[in-house]
Amino acid sequence: MLKTPTHKSRAPVAMQLTTDLVARTLRVVDDEGPEPNWTPISSRQLDELVSRVEKEAGDEEIWVFAYGSLMWNPGFDVSASEEAVAHGWHRAFSLRIERLRATSDAPGLMLALRSGGSCKGLILKLPCATKRQDLRTLLAREIRYSEVCDMVRWVTVKTSTGTRRALTFWASANQSQLTEKISLDDAAVLIAQACGPAGSCAEYLHRTVSDLVDRNIHDRNLWQLQEMVASKLLAIPED
Repeated sequence: MLKTPTHKSRAPVAMQLTTDLVARTLRVVDDEGPEPNWTPISSRQLDELVSRVEKEAGDEEIWVFAYGSLMWNPGFDVSASEEAVAHGWHRAFSLRIERLRATSDAPGLMLALRSGGSCKGLILKLPCATKRQDLRTLLAREIRYSEVCDMVRWVTVKTSTGTRRALTFWASANQSQLTEKISLDDAAVLIAQACGPAGSCAEYLHRTVSDLVDRNIHDRNLWQLQEMVASKLLAIPED
């Protein structure tokens, strides 16, 4: 009798960007105010953005496609969630910042959606009872400047139960100076150096990749990026 061959599952490879390495990037940084050369969104503009999204949503529930920090820190009580794939988009560290997790002397990068490829993440449902309040809080967090109000949009995502329309935040081509395409090596340099009052970019990368690993989501570029950032941090002599 022939025996069916068995295949041992490979043990998961540990992240090279460890918590100890991330700790090296953390320091106390004073808040320097808004991003230079950008106009903080006004309360009126934010209300208009909320109304625009509500009008576009109509009577439908509002789902948000989360692919980065919204996965591990949504900032609102999620009433339901599903794994989802956005085809035609991919996550990339391409949003240049000089505040929050960076400074003008040591700029950094945050995640945004860029066109091309596919992106696996989550869709999060805003609670009906507090939908407008939570939507306003979400938009205030993600759209901080009036010049980037077009960086919120709807995308179609696929889930195990079918397709849904979800709100998300993307790297608008109209904001090229803010969202230029950046090579992984250049991104690793910026992420390794940047820290601001909200923490470091390396911490943000570590938390995002760790969360993806916990959800059994493999993002090849982010996995390679955490290895590259770890290598750069290891090359810096400790004080």
